[in-house]
Amino acid sequence: MSLFQNILTSVMKGTRRLNRFGSKSFGKLHNNINKAVDSVMSTSGEVSSLVYAEHLLNLIENLDDNGLKKFLNDLLKNYDIDTKALLKDVKNYSSNKNEENFEKVRVSSEPGWIELFRRLNSTSNGTYRLVKLRERIRSLNDEDLRAFDSGLLKLFKYWFNPSFLVLEKIDWETPANILEKIIEYEAVHEINSWDDLRARLAPIDRQCFAFFHPLIPNDPLIFVEVALTTGIPKSIQKIINLDRQEIEIEKANTAIFYSISNCHNGLLGISFGNFLIKKVANNLKRELPDLNQFMTLSPLPGFMKWMEEYSPISFERCSDNNCSDDELTKNAIKYLTHSERVDGMPNDPVSRFHIGNGASLERINLKADMSEKGMTQSYGVMANYLYDLKVVEENHETFFKNKIVPVSNEIESLKKKYKV
Repeated sequence: MSLFQNILTSVMKGTRRLNRFGSKSFGKLHNNINKAVDSVMSTSGEVSSLVYAEHLLNLIENLDDNGLKKFLNDLLKNYDIDTKALLKDVKNYSSNKNEENFEKVRVSSEPGWIELFRRLNSTSNGTYRLVKLRERIRSLNDEDLRAFDSGLLKLFKYWFNPSFLVLEKIDWETPANILEKIIEYEAVHEINSWDDLRARLAPIDRQCFAFFHPLIPNDPLIFVEVALTTGIPKSIQKIINLDRQEIEIEKANTAIFYSISNCHNGLLGISFGNFLIKKVANNLKRELPDLNQFMTLSPLPGFMKWMEEYSPISFERCSDNNCSDDELTKNAIKYLTHSERVDGMPNDPVSRFHIGNGASLERINLKADMSEKGMTQSYGVMANYLYDLKVVEENHETFFKNKIVPVSNEIESLKKKYKV
């Protein structure tokens, strides 16, 4: 555990000690949730604020969905932006642009419930609990409550700044409670048993890395699974097969990022993966100088749906197991290098992530994921994205400037062959 993590943990332990005696030392803790909000927002004492905030967060967590909707709508009514005060402060600032007037505009332009969430964040395990609250708010799928979703996201972008995150290696010796989380959160290639997990963590040529937040030390935010190989595997089966032959780590020349899993829906909208992949790649390069390729083996989760809409004849053939390799390859190249989106970004969500991070499309692999999920999503097609550490930043800037997907010579030749 880092010094920074130790300091933050000590602070939170102090908060928990205050909460234990708080109810005996301060005013009434209201079970009426709106009065409990008023108590949190009206107190000026740091210790009393923590006690009231802890009580309020407990009340919020015990609400059913209808109760949560009512509570949030009441917040919008009682602690929204005071537009009259804002207009007055803007007028004063327009007349006299000093620091005091600027601060008044800043405060009045922000709804009161944002400050409420800041105070709730100071409670015991408050950061994690607010992440879970945002998950619940998103699950309500209520247009009238979208402000809370975006407001919490804005706060989380500060609280989960990449400079705060701690990179940890996950292996077979990692505590069981964290290993259970890895099984639970794996989103790409399901882990069906402890034997499956052991095969991904125990061998010397298989590694896993995760980002943690100092205030949520036992729950990963995102993790990546890495296969150290000689050459580029063409299928996921060769990577996760329990009976595969382990290689000596000194012989590895390629690192394959074959699974990246975000762990919390409450943190959607915050990009951890960009920093994770680049940090892991640089760390591996330092530890294993002979590694000369950093590559993904990635699914195409939207490919079959795209074909159904934009290439229906090919879709029907694939659905009937009557699609030729040429037809499948042509469609995959078009899917990954062209865009039907208004913003010009790649059609595929995984491609958007990697290309947006500065990777390039290196290769398309047929019959690469023959699992039920792989066949349903992409008829078994997977893609390799290359992270060339020397040019990832240049690729990133170039792509966002012209929206042209960078590709290898092999993909460029196939584009010409199929006139895509």
